Amino acid sequence: MSTHPLYGHDTADVGGKSVVLAYGSVAAEYEALHSRAALFDRSHRGRIRLSGERAGEMVAGLVTNDVAALVPGQGCYAAALTAKGKIVADVRVFVEESSVLVDVPARAAAGWTAMVKKYVNPRIAPHIDETTRVRDIGIFGLNARHIVSEITGVPSPALTALTPYSHVTLEIEGAHVLVASVPDLGIEGFELLVPADAYPLLWQRAVDAGAAPAGLEAWEIARVEAGRPEWGLDIDDATIPQEANFDELHAISYTKGCYVGQETVARVHFRGHVNKHLRGIRAPGVEPPPRGATLHGADGTQVGDVRSAVRSPMLGGIALAMIRRDVAPGAALVARWQDDTGAGGGSSDPATSLERRVDVAALPFAIQ
Repeated sequence: MSTHPLYGHDTADVGGKSVVLAYGSVAAEYEALHSRAALFDRSHRGRIRLSGERAGEMVAGLVTNDVAALVPGQGCYAAALTAKGKIVADVRVFVEESSVLVDVPARAAAGWTAMVKKYVNPRIAPHIDETTRVRDIGIFGLNARHIVSEITGVPSPALTALTPYSHVTLEIEGAHVLVASVPDLGIEGFELLVPADAYPLLWQRAVDAGAAPAGLEAWEIARVEAGRPEWGLDIDDATIPQEANFDELHAISYTKGCYVGQETVARVHFRGHVNKHLRGIRAPGVEPPPRGATLHGADGTQVGDVRSAVRSPMLGGIALAMIRRDVAPGAALVARWQDDTGAGGGSSDPATSLERRVDVAALPFAIQ
């Protein structure tokens, strides 16, 4: 039995957690995602559980979406903000019978934890960090619901009927398992939040059922294709939710009660607009411009910068970029960056200025 998916594989540090880059060929893992099903270890994300009758109310006061309107078995995507309306963390909220589980990107976990400690009185809503106690198995692809049904016993039609972030909870050999519908890659997908000691068994069952283990590199390609921002790479605590397309991601309610940072978000929505948006860019060939490259219009004016950049087997070189609002999808830009790899032959060689034409694309990217 494969009990430790990190063993024997190259890893990357993501928010202080080790994540497998690939279990074999990235191309094969990507192909499995789009033709069968891919299996991802999502355990590096942070998880805090708030308990008690007022747990939902407490979370609702911290995030942009209407958590208070959710009933057990429902969930949502949202943002937690600074008082000035900048994103501390993007969060996934899962409401259970007597608690609310909030799951955040690894790089945003410290900020979210600090926010909970600052605003939530533990006597009103006790909260505990479950990052190490609960692990996360992601199954995405054409066969995802059939594999999840096989390993959990939940009928496929019931899984298909789940709306985004809705979930069912069940017992598997004594372990409490939450099975959630997750749209994060723009294709059918589910995540199983399981006790750490039940993780090896369920991971292996997923492999035996036909899911191909896939690493961070395949995930990142699919994430960029889906136009999904990652906190710490594409967005951070200098980003307003509307800049990151959080309206389109159904992460903001404009009718809910008060929450931290609400004034900025409401003002942008009702009386103004943001000056930049997260957009896609496509480059000719397979190489995207690197993260940090600047983007320029025909007159040379800088209009944006590149964030996450990947080589997509289907689309070639693509990236997410923060681009000025007045630059519409379809516009041609020039990406510029410094190649400081010492390509001239010595470590003391000066950096070489490079540039490449790119085209602005709407998100998500259209995959034929």
